[in-house]
Amino acid sequence: MTDLKSSYDHIRSGRTGFYQQRRGLISVRGSEAVQFLDGLISNDVKPLEDGAQMRAAFPTAQGRLIAAVRVTRQGEAFLIETEDATRHKVFDNLFRFTMAGDFSVEDLSDTYRFIRVFDRSFIPITPPFVEFDMKGGTDYFVHREDAYDFLGELKYLQSIEISDELFETLRIEDGLPIYGSDMDENTIVPEIGIEDMISYTKGCYIGQEIIARIHFRGHVAKRLAGIASGQDADLSPGKELTTKDGKNAGRITSVTISPKLQKAIGLAYVRYDYLKSGTELLAEGAAVEVTELPFV
Repeated sequence: MTDLKSSYDHIRSGRTGFYQQRRGLISVRGSEAVQFLDGLISNDVKPLEDGAQMRAAFPTAQGRLIAAVRVTRQGEAFLIETEDATRHKVFDNLFRFTMAGDFSVEDLSDTYRFIRVFDRSFIPITPPFVEFDMKGGTDYFVHREDAYDFLGELKYLQSIEISDELFETLRIEDGLPIYGSDMDENTIVPEIGIEDMISYTKGCYIGQEIIARIHFRGHVAKRLAGIASGQDADLSPGKELTTKDGKNAGRITSVTISPKLQKAIGLAYVRYDYLKSGTELLAEGAAVEVTELPFV
């Protein structure tokens, strides 16, 4: 626990750390790539400039989530980044349309190593890499042949490697949902609560009718939010949230103990009527308070 706490303090004080995990990186290119992608994802590809990036979702025809992604443009290529759990779903969803127009799809996931660096001042000298902005740092896809040198640069700067346990705490504090825990194929895209992954002004795309209907009627039935309780509270993923008079109010998806806040915190889908920050709910008898994301 001491090592975990010292590593946590190292990162939250602004010093350098890094985290390695498997993630997907898929390239789409061709003269009809923009038209192709615009018909499949929730955000608008057309205004994306070279070097810029955006968040988006791949929805089903029912507006449910296939994958949450980030997209960056590099010249004529659009690079799509997603979790390892949704990598094959994204590739298959793209590849099945390649005979319908002038575009190609390539899975680059095994060519690159993913390294998340918690330090915005870090500027790597090891090329080539693909980068995506994230809170408090940068995500890098580094060519596998150059990964050793890239990690060497980090270690020269006394960067620490972050454990899975510490990353879980950091990502919940930052309000970052992951597929399989906080979102899955049953999640309707607006329920994630990441507004900048959806364009409501571009043309039609798969799932657009359902997503737009939810938006223009005013709100979703439930949305991902934060919950907080005492440090000794017995919270766990899957527990139901209720009001004090027993009404269903939602469900917890992820839980950790925040060293900074000194309390148990978590992500949960909370029904619309109880989303106001400060609302008090119960999780099998334990008092919790709804809070806005991120926590820190």
